Amino acid sequence: MLVLTRKLGEVLRIGQNITVRVIDVKGKQIKIGIEAPSDLLIYREEVYEKIQAENRLSSSLSMDAFGQIKEAFKKK
Repeated sequence: MLVLTRKLGEVLRIGQNITVRVIDVKGKQIKIGIEAPSDLLIYREEVYEKIQAENRLSSSLSMDAFGQIKEAFKKK
């Protein structure tokens, strides 16, 4: 892991097209801005973990369960 110290307004570049800027610092919190290509997915860690958990759950469902879900959506 690379650990850097940045001051307010300073920038970190990742590759040629990702920029991370320190926007604000208040106590133990910082606000960062990320400029990246629109096709690059960026998630907060807790959101990413929920997505991964949902993906694991959906991959464990049987084909019969998918059929039931499909039928439930047809009725609406």
